[in-house]
Amino acid sequence: MSLSSVLVAVSGDKADDEAVQLACELVKSRKGNLYILYVIEIERGFPIDAEIAPATARGEEILKHMEGIAKPYKCLTEAELIQARDIGSAVVQEAVDREVDTIILGIPYKERYGSFSMGDTVPYLLKNAPCRVIVSRDSVISNGSNGLRDVSL
Repeated sequence: MSLSSVLVAVSGDKADDEAVQLACELVKSRKGNLYILYVIEIERGFPIDAEIAPATARGEEILKHMEGIAKPYKCLTEAELIQARDIGSAVVQEAVDREVDTIILGIPYKERYGSFSMGDTVPYLLKNAPCRVIVSRDSVISNGSNGLRDVSL
């Protein structure tokens, strides 16, 4: 599979590295566009354009790291940091605006109440994205599990 444009939404998790690498592999044969997006979620009590220096600095650091991962692939890479009320709707809007073929997300293995949880953003994207969505979940063991869990597909 080769694609002409891919949007990778990153959050700073270890799983983002593999998501960017996967995106690069998918666009490199067509010399496609790789868009890397970091979204700062702004609470409703603040103006949408509120300057949140620590979050901005963290986002810029993450994007710089992701650009470093993409650099050896020689992809046409554009990294962007945006602020929004909701991460899922912001990613969908960016996918629409950029007319991407695919959205890729790397998610860590997280448990909530004893069961695996994808959070709110992934189900929103799977339901509302105008394009293909690829979710790459990090392994159970790499996230500090004791390794004793039986994991089967």
